[in-house]
Amino acid sequence: MRLALVAVGRLKRGPERDLAEEYRGRADALGRSLGFSPVHLTEIPESRARRAPDRCAEEAGAILAAIPAGAAALVLDEGGKAVTSPDFAAQVGAWRDAGRPGLAIVIGGADGLDPSVRARADLVFAFGAATLPHGLVRVLAFEQLYRAMTILAGHPYHRGAP
Repeated sequence: MRLALVAVGRLKRGPERDLAEEYRGRADALGRSLGFSPVHLTEIPESRARRAPDRCAEEAGAILAAIPAGAAALVLDEGGKAVTSPDFAAQVGAWRDAGRPGLAIVIGGADGLDPSVRARADLVFAFGAATLPHGLVRVLAFEQLYRAMTILAGHPYHRGAP
């Protein structure tokens, strides 16, 4: 299964980028044995349109174009469904086992997401109700992807509640 992270904006050099790359590397290394490709990162430039709805619409076009055909789309949004890490892992595994050719995890821009992106989503997921900085969301996305792989592999990294 081809994995992609599609994110509006770029991470500058610094601790968030370093940590995101650490978890991306872990996911890439473990994923090979589980039928996952290395994670392809697509960074979409932030729109410079004057109005927020126009920025969201412009970014949506680029986001939707970056999601591979037939791929499951997991969209990260503060209004999304809160799921546990084991449930997230089970969903990723189910998409893989059902023969989905890919999984694209989507992180929107500062103004949020256009409704067309949510409409394309197979799952809209939240890391809680709080609004989080883009760099931190990217770290969490890579970490949760890595955690999902460890759960699927039966690795002891995930030690959830008994």
